[in-house]
Amino acid sequence: MKKSIPTPLRRLRREGLAFLAGSILGLPACVPGIAVAAPSTGASAAPSQEFPMKIRLQVDGQPVTATLDDNASARDFAALLPLSLTLTDYARIERIAYLPRKLTPAGATAGMPVKAGDIAYYAPWGNLAIFVESGDANYSGGLVRLGRVETGLPALQRPGPLKVRIERLPD
Repeated sequence: MKKSIPTPLRRLRREGLAFLAGSILGLPACVPGIAVAAPSTGASAAPSQEFPMKIRLQVDGQPVTATLDDNASARDFAALLPLSLTLTDYARIERIAYLPRKLTPAGATAGMPVKAGDIAYYAPWGNLAIFVESGDANYSGGLVRLGRVETGLPALQRPGPLKVRIERLPD
């Protein structure tokens, strides 16, 4: 479901920024041709594609498709794409790789059941985890579900290390 700001509110927000910037800089509120950019927060911009988002993982040349959930951590992960990683075996049921930076841990759980195909972020270590087998009822605290593998799970079930390229699929 697409969430968008109604046009009048977008215009109000845009014009409000122009008024605020004009006030600070001593400019009239409505100066044609002057565009005022919102200040940068230093955080990566949210991707423009809607969620849930389809992604492709190329695992040693074999395609795997997955869908990312609509949550803050998944959106933060999507902002890193495209991404090349090496997945290694961990605890027999998952393949892990460290990400270039930590993701927002919003939504981290005290423990969550994991199923084969779940894609998660382990906040305490800052790593991506793709589960290739189902785990205990409450596997581990600090996991945030990012999405789920839809097709091609056997490519990830092979022993690692596995070279993987992750990218968004076009709409």
